[in-house]
Amino acid sequence: MKNIWFSLSDKIRFLLVGGFNAGVSYLIYAIICLVFGEKAYQIALALAWALSSVVSFTTQKFLVFRSKGDWKKEYLKCCTTWIFSYLINAGLLEFTVKFLHLNVFIAQFVSTFAAAVFTYVLFKKFAFRVKHQQG
Repeated sequence: MKNIWFSLSDKIRFLLVGGFNAGVSYLIYAIICLVFGEKAYQIALALAWALSSVVSFTTQKFLVFRSKGDWKKEYLKCCTTWIFSYLINAGLLEFTVKFLHLNVFIAQFVSTFAAAVFTYVLFKKFAFRVKHQQG
């Protein structure tokens, strides 16, 4: 099973694992919005990103990029990546709610996909980048 999984392109693995991670984050977001009300959607987004970061880091490190680097350094790089990705997500969420008048649940679903593309590029090129040895 492991050989089949890692024979897939990292883009496919990222899509599958990222879909799982987005589902976890969205579930947290939705629960917070339901408990505290839809007007708390930006707070819900921030909490969802913070709470789901550990799951996302672990799955990306081991199931997508197969990184063997120092987890503390990589986690800090991931946090840097997530700050930018979060800002994109929060901005798109705000835009889709305030100007497109989408429901906060649909708006977050749409915003997640745009942020995912950005996150993949930053993870691959920055957080989990493999330095190739010359020789």
